[in-house]
Parts: sequence; C-alpha cells; structure tokens
Amino acid sequence: MGDISRDSDSNELNDPPRFNFGEKVKSKKVVRNDGTFNGAEIGEVLVKKGEVGYVKSINTFLQQFYIYAVDFPDRGYAVGMKGREIESLDNPPPPKEAPETKEEAA
Repeated sequence: MGDISRDSDSNELNDPPRFNFGEKVKSKKVVRNDGTFNGAEIGEVLVKKGEVGYVKSINTFLQQFYIYAVDFPDRGYAVGMKGREIESLDNPPPPKEAPETKEEAA
C-alpha cells in the first residue's frame, strides 16, 4: 500500500514534472497493486525493481503530486508511479562530486 502524506508543506505541483513524455525510466522499487489497477489482485506485483518503461502520460493526484503513467512494454501495460519510484535513463542525474576546497575555488 502506498504512503501518501498530506503534508501541506510538500506540493510537487509547484515545480514542473521531473520526467517528460516518452522519457525512458527505470523502476527504483517493487510496485504492488494498491487496488487501483484493474485485472490484478491487491498486493500483486505490477513492476519489479529495475524494470524499464517509458513515460506515457503525466497526471496529478490530490492536487499535490505528479503521477507518471509508465508503459512497460515487456509487461504489456502501464502503471501509475510517483516520481520517487522511478529514475530517468535518458537524463541521469549528474555524478556526485566532492565539494570544492577553498584553494580549488580561488
């Protein structure tokens, strides 16, 4: 089951979506049916960690969160996922670098 916090200080919609239409993404976790996916039992695994899909559409939930419909071609269906559940394969985050020392910055 998903943990949706109605934290009034947290509203993703204040920023643009983190992912774009057609972007290739990878699941960061196992996603199970929370009851919103027709044709699967509650608790059934819909997506395994590491599976690759493509952002098919971007919607909102509770006027606070983006939900990305991710099409998983190997599975033959799309699953609604939160931004924290996926990572981009097209636009990976930059590698983390060691902080600059004062001498290097001068």
